[in-house]
Amino acid sequence: MAGGAFLDAALHLSSSSKGRARAFLRGRHIRHYTPERTRSYEGMIRTAAMEALGDREAFDEPVELILRAVFPAPASWSNRKRAQAYTGSIKPGKKPDLDNIAKAWNDALNGVVYRDDSLICRMALEKRYGPRALVVVTVQPMTMVSHRNVPVQSVPFSVLGESNGSGE
Repeated sequence: MAGGAFLDAALHLSSSSKGRARAFLRGRHIRHYTPERTRSYEGMIRTAAMEALGDREAFDEPVELILRAVFPAPASWSNRKRAQAYTGSIKPGKKPDLDNIAKAWNDALNGVVYRDDSLICRMALEKRYGPRALVVVTVQPMTMVSHRNVPVQSVPFSVLGESNGSGE
């Protein structure tokens, strides 16, 4: 894709997580398969991405992926509690897990929006409440992203071989 291009895709359906691959024994061989529900969900994502891309090529450069999964607030909640949820005061600490939602989207967008998911250099993920179920994804080249450096002090352990200032 050209350096100034990006993808915005929204899918108006419930967030679904990446289903765990299943295994079965056929004769003396173990076979693996992806559950039908996961294949169907990834197919819908792929279709929405292809429509959003139009005639543009898949990214072949480092990209940032931003994913926001929006869940409807329970109907049993009061209007006041729903309003708090919509403004972000109450977060959806429930299944599906955010990392599993991202995995489903990454697998579906791989080869369609970006040549390979190894090109993802930065991800921003969020789960929140909203008026209806929705997943919004933006993919843009790193050349369009403001460069926010993460200071070494924010790393909670010394994997970088340096002291992080917390005594760990």
